[in-house]
Amino acid sequence: MIRKKKSRITFLLILSMIICSVFFNLTGCEKKVEAPKAATQTITDDAGRKVTIPEKINKCYYTSPIGMIMVYSLAPDKMAGWSMKLTDNEKKYIPSKYTSLPFLGGLQMNGKINVEELAKVKPDVIFSVGPDAIDKTSVSTADKLQQQLNIPVIVVDSNIEKIDKAYALMGKILGAEDKAKELADYCNNTVNEVKAATKDIPKEKRVNVYYAEGPKGLATEAPGSSHALVLDMAKGNNVAKVQSKGGSGMSEVSMEQVLSWNPDVIISWGTDAGGACDLIKTSQDWKNINAVKNGKIYEIPNSPFNWFDRPPSVNRYLGLKWLATTLYPDSYKVDMVKEVKSFYSLFYHADISDDDAKALLKNSVK
Repeated sequence: MIRKKKSRITFLLILSMIICSVFFNLTGCEKKVEAPKAATQTITDDAGRKVTIPEKINKCYYTSPIGMIMVYSLAPDKMAGWSMKLTDNEKKYIPSKYTSLPFLGGLQMNGKINVEELAKVKPDVIFSVGPDAIDKTSVSTADKLQQQLNIPVIVVDSNIEKIDKAYALMGKILGAEDKAKELADYCNNTVNEVKAATKDIPKEKRVNVYYAEGPKGLATEAPGSSHALVLDMAKGNNVAKVQSKGGSGMSEVSMEQVLSWNPDVIISWGTDAGGACDLIKTSQDWKNINAVKNGKIYEIPNSPFNWFDRPPSVNRYLGLKWLATTLYPDSYKVDMVKEVKSFYSLFYHADISDDDAKALLKNSVK
């Protein structure tokens, strides 16, 4: 009897398995369930292009340091890497969790993006932010890059007086709208402050300034250049009578031209940035220029990013405050130590001391 019962139970189990198998086959339950596709959204970038992107962005990249600095200030945890190599001195002002990100290159200065390494970090979008106004070339470059990498490319207008719109667009895409507004408000307030403080300075009273670039100080930017925009906005009289160059700029000039312009103030890069600040102070070739005779040669602070230019990103807003109070201390009074600490905390996520701020300003103020 026991054997018969066991046989019957075995038979019933086998029969149940067969029935279940037939049932699953008939209902299609054996088919694999496909994972739902990630949600997407279509946005319109600043070039008027319709771009479809994921609703949630985990990582992003940028074609140049201009966009890189904006993303770093806005959502550093979503950076895929750096588009410029950081020096040890620059790293001092950036939290170590970010300095360890890879260098992936960029399109600035005829550079290239490391496509193989970029593919490894899998950015969801790429921001294309250039120094000049958006034109057909900007659009064409973005379209080609998008096709080449199969990653959505978003063109962003970097106009210094429309930064609120740029931050709003990037903040919405990166899910950082509150931070974007905070940063944009700082930038807009800075521009408005400087405009209000300098608007009544007549042309004949504006300080004559020469922007000395390169290791010999014999390269510069024309008025209206994106690389000298801070000087124009601070109401400095840019003495350089040169042809404006787009892109990377840097018009070459002669010592004779600089002598003829005879600027009252010279701003230049420091030696550690490949500049001529020390050379200008000591060379016999420069000694007869008013700025040199009167000791008005100012080194542009450069860490972690140049305050005046190169790259011409949001770092320039601190530079605008610095230059305006340097040129017109009676019209625009600013506690630069306090401003540096505030800016570095807000934009660079770095809390620095008074001594750190003073060190950054060491050769930049009287």
